[in-house]
Amino acid sequence: MAERLTKTGARNVFYGGSIFFFAIFVGLTAHSHYYMRTTSTNEATLSESVERGKRVWERNACINCHTLLGEGAYFAPELGNVWTRWGGKDDRDGARETLRAWMAAQPSGVEGRRQMPQFHLTDDEINDLADFLEWTSTIKTQKWPPNDAG
Repeated sequence: MAERLTKTGARNVFYGGSIFFFAIFVGLTAHSHYYMRTTSTNEATLSESVERGKRVWERNACINCHTLLGEGAYFAPELGNVWTRWGGKDDRDGARETLRAWMAAQPSGVEGRRQMPQFHLTDDEINDLADFLEWTSTIKTQKWPPNDAG
């Protein structure tokens, strides 16, 4: 066995390793896309009201303060599990009323706390936003957020 690596040997190790790890990268990427399409979300439950709720979320730039499944700013609470925190799994109407009351009470005026603006959402927009947050709570997030408080 040779005691040193030749140029040809080094080139073969480089190209072989590059091809090997590129194949692993492509495989993991394909697996991630497959998982997201088949396991983590349920596209069959997407409705027009969920889509309209997402547009309300985007139009009012909620992600500039809140996080949704870990994406966004960290000024305000995580909203990926807010539907569960407000009891929406057991009492849908109660969770909707909680959201409606919360949105109507803004800004809260509590001193020393960042204030959420008043968006003047219509009842239909609040219902659509509630549907969006309810749908978001059904996504399998692999235990995100790490605590129930968001």
